[in-house]
Amino acid sequence: MNIQKMMKDLQRMQSKLQDEIEVLELEATAGGGAVTARMNGRKELVALTLAPEAITPDDPGMMQDLILAAVNEVGRLVDAEIQKKTEGLSAGLKLPGLG
Repeated sequence: MNIQKMMKDLQRMQSKLQDEIEVLELEATAGGGAVTARMNGRKELVALTLAPEAITPDDPGMMQDLILAAVNEVGRLVDAEIQKKTEGLSAGLKLPGLG
């Protein structure tokens, strides 16, 4: 196999992966939809929505817990999606002795 071709293929696949991560956005909810967190592929929180019933001034601890749960879950979802895409990258390579 031509090493230069393999390296170009790898660079092209890596560039495609980076493009896919740039446009990736996922969301997760907590408390039956009371809190929704949306995160991009760079793991930046881009939106946080609180349903009116989630806003309880007499129990701020519950709202804090729901926010943490939603943000942590969407972070796990982003990690899993990137892992899945990364595994696809290596599957696209035909490396001698590894297939």
